[in-house]
Amino acid sequence: MSSFLPMGLCRSSLLIVVPTLNSHALLPRLLDSLQQQSWPHWQLLFIDGPSGAEHRQWLIQCCAGDPRCRWVEQSPAEAGIFGAMNQGFASAGPSDWLLFWGSDDWAAAPTVLDRVAVALEQAASQGTTPDLLVCRGRYADPASGGLARSTVFQPAGLLSSAAYRRALLLGSTPPHQATLFGPGARQRLARYAPGFRLSADLDYFLQLSRSTDLVVQCLDLELVHMAVGGISGQQTQRRLQEVSRAYRRAFGWRWWLPFVLRYLRRVMSWLECNG
Repeated sequence: MSSFLPMGLCRSSLLIVVPTLNSHALLPRLLDSLQQQSWPHWQLLFIDGPSGAEHRQWLIQCCAGDPRCRWVEQSPAEAGIFGAMNQGFASAGPSDWLLFWGSDDWAAAPTVLDRVAVALEQAASQGTTPDLLVCRGRYADPASGGLARSTVFQPAGLLSSAAYRRALLLGSTPPHQATLFGPGARQRLARYAPGFRLSADLDYFLQLSRSTDLVVQCLDLELVHMAVGGISGQQTQRRLQEVSRAYRRAFGWRWWLPFVLRYLRRVMSWLECNG
């Protein structure tokens, strides 16, 4: 088990935020994957929408059984999944690292958080604390356990702000479920923008890239498995509209380049998995 440095991933300084809405049937897998971690110093915050009694009872029993878990009601002023995640931003302490998962996500292996802690400690020992730590995720079929397309942010290693923004322009996108938000990122941009129901995470990363002193570390680690499907996959037209809007906000008339390259990368990833 790793040791801890003040600016690395410190004891009890990883806050995993999970928006929920009547999703208690999915949550045991997520919780089990965290309770099996060799690095045990995580905290789990459920932000619950107007769920029914059975779901709320599960949350109450879960939090009573593990002091690392707690839950709060989602504020009516913070609507939708990204509203819940904004509430998560506001719940994080000034030195916390923040990770957003969905109810149908789970840790890819029992050692992933330990590897994250080691990577951040090594960066801190070298005098560099990243603002974002970007890992990999992979989509999975929860019924069969089969793995599908991987989410890969193309560059590797430590990136300057210019290199990070160039990667975004070329269509790479950090998967938010596999990206840890450090204090530096949250000091620069502390919430998702309104008006995005499906792509506020992309918009966040694009707007954050305007910070000229941003430091991003890319770690070759499959951190999370994510169930295939979901509501975003059923709203293709709206997602395309929001993605193009996010790129227009970030790159102006050049928006079409990352837009096209983003989906070319996805097609190539799908072909690799199914070829």
